[in-house]
Formats: sequence, structure tokens, C-alpha cells
Amino acid sequence: MKFLLFLLLMSTAFFMKSDSQKSHKSFHEDFSKSKSRYFHYGSTGTKADFKFNMGVDSPTDPEKKILSFKLDPLDEAGPGKGPEIISKKFTHFGTYSTRLKVPDVKDKQPNVGAVVGYFTYHDDDQEGLSEIDFEWLIADPRIIYVGTWTGEHGKLQRIGRIINLAKGEIIETISKINYDGAPTALEGMQNMPETIQAIKNYDASSQFYTYGFDWDSDRMRWWMIHPETADTVTLWDYQGSKLGIPQHASKYRMNFWHTKDWAVEGNPNSLEKPNFPFELEIDWMEYSPEKN
Repeated sequence: MKFLLFLLLMSTAFFMKSDSQKSHKSFHEDFSKSKSRYFHYGSTGTKADFKFNMGVDSPTDPEKKILSFKLDPLDEAGPGKGPEIISKKFTHFGTYSTRLKVPDVKDKQPNVGAVVGYFTYHDDDQEGLSEIDFEWLIADPRIIYVGTWTGEHGKLQRIGRIINLAKGEIIETISKINYDGAPTALEGMQNMPETIQAIKNYDASSQFYTYGFDWDSDRMRWWMIHPETADTVTLWDYQGSKLGIPQHASKYRMNFWHTKDWAVEGNPNSLEKPNFPFELEIDWMEYSPEKN
């Protein structure tokens, strides 16, 4: 009897593990319904209903149904405390894209400390962290942060680039170990393009923009669609080294959260706790795995 119980437990564990390792095929989620086939809600903060709603009318484009994320002023600081969605299955090498509009805070609270994250993230016990990011600190929506985190806790590897797209300025392209590590400027194929043309009046809070990244085992490319020409604008084409490129599968995510210790470039005061339920609008998210 004990042996049969042992077999049952082992079988259950096997199928649970197998199910948890399932991978998504190509999908396009337009958030037109109140539930998603591909994502589940994953906030660890307050349970306020207004934080997360799918299939609602966009306040800035009434013809669109969107995923709405709103900050709860009662939420604590930290990633995951605000609204967040997480893919139900794993994603890996391939192309990722989204169309979104970050909130405009300049008239209500220009020094708010809040982050919009479009990213992949999975921390594996054996293989370490697999994270790829697009981030906006909404106190200055002209600036885009892109990069990755890999490795084990205590020795996390960062590669990252910061761009003021309205000015056409690459603020930095660096590698470092851990959050407080000394940055090293990247050069050559790890620093392409070396310059970037400004997108006139770029402001991630002024309208919807399409952003994306291509994840390969030996190359990472972050890009966006030019709002006027519809050309693909390469923000960072990182290659020539596998340093910092995640190698194992991850989960596909979007989140919006309060930060009390990460100020946007050029504004050290932008750490205030949100006083209003600022709204992030997400039109769609897409994933296409790499073809073998």
C-alpha cells in the first residue's frame, strides 16, 4: 500500500513538473476579452479591483479594447506589488512585441517614482536568472531602459543601455556585476548602433508605440516601430558575445510598480509614492518562437 502511494505521489509530481515546463506557441493577445488564454494575474500587492482590468475601453483611444493597469497609492514599493501579468507557460528564443502607452504624469505628479516593465523573467534554482527588459520610469517618458539580467544571486550579470530617444542620446551601454557593481562601458559589436537618431517629440506617454525584442542564443536586439515612417528603429543590437544573454526559458510579463530608490536619469527627486491611480494602457502583446 505504501509503495502504491509512493508511485502515485511520484507520478503526480512528474506530471506537475511536466506541465510547468510547457512552452507557448506563437500567439497574439489583444486583450479584447475579460480573461486571457495566455496570461494570468500575478500581483503580490493590494487586492484592489481597479488595479487590473482586461477588455475595457481605452480612455485615450475609445475604439480600442485594452489591458488596463492602475497604480494603487496604498501599494508598497517593489516589483510585483503593482499590477502584473505572467504567461501561463514558458517562452524562449524568438520575437516579442507589444503596443502600449505609459501614463502622463507631468501635470499631476512629475516626481512620481514608478516603473513600467515589459519583460521576461524566470529564476531557476539550477540555471539562475533569465530576464530581458524594456523599462520606462514614467517621471521622464522620453527615456528607455533596455537590458538583461543573468546568473546566480550574489553574482548577477547585467548588460544594459539607457537611451533618451527624444534627444537621440545613448546615455550609457554597460556591463556590471550585481545592482551596485561598477559599470564597464561596452564596445564594438556589443555597442551597436553606436549612435541613434532622435524621434522628434518622442514621449512614451503621448501616444501608443510598438516595441519589441528579438532573443537569440548569441544575439539580443531591442527595437521599436517609428510612429511616422513605420520603419523598424533598432535601439540596441547586442552581439559578438554571449555575456549576459539568457540561455534558458522564461516567463513573459508586463508590470507597473512604485519604486522608492530608482530615480530616472536627470531627476533624482523622482521617487515619490504615487498619489493617484495612474493608468498604463496595453493594446496587445505578441510572441513568436524561434523557428528551428
